[in-house]
Amino acid sequence: MKLKVANGGAELAVSDENFGHVYNQSLVFQVVNAYLAGGRAGTKAQKTRAEVRGGGRKPHAQKGTGSARAGSIRSPIWVGGGRTFAAQPRDFTQKVNRKMYRGAIRSMLSELVRQDRLVVTTSFAVDQPRTKLLLAQLKSLALEDVLIIVEAADEKLTLAARNLPHVELLAAAAINPVSLARHDKVLATVGAVKLLEERLQ
Repeated sequence: MKLKVANGGAELAVSDENFGHVYNQSLVFQVVNAYLAGGRAGTKAQKTRAEVRGGGRKPHAQKGTGSARAGSIRSPIWVGGGRTFAAQPRDFTQKVNRKMYRGAIRSMLSELVRQDRLVVTTSFAVDQPRTKLLLAQLKSLALEDVLIIVEAADEKLTLAARNLPHVELLAAAAINPVSLARHDKVLATVGAVKLLEERLQ
């Protein structure tokens, strides 16, 4: 199949396997969830009654005080006591093999093409690291909420884009399913598209 290049009359030939793939919603859902889960720290920790300091002595006599029986001031029902079901550090990562991950990326790229949300351009850069220059280029392409994919990291482009809340800049090697799903449009250079095809082989 061929993709239309926005700022040129030419067309870019791409693989049907990568950009004409059948959309697999369940696979995309699983891979996106796994990617988000992998970003969780999982470092939350609380103390049980055995781990809280103190509470070794029985606070008062078993009988005769008029109060309920108590064996420790660190009981979960006492202020300052341990938690009954204390949270412990855990790993949230989910296993996603390479075939599944690439299949999800293919599905997402193909769906972007079908919905006319993928814009291909010959090149994309700014002369100076200024947000105003980047906004002018995006306005000329009628893009607002956009993911920009380039061949390699560009310092000027990174500095120009980092202050825009609805614009994300990624190198082709750093593409991920969450970024593809987050934005309304995806702007990719011809070089970035070729690199994506190489990664998906």
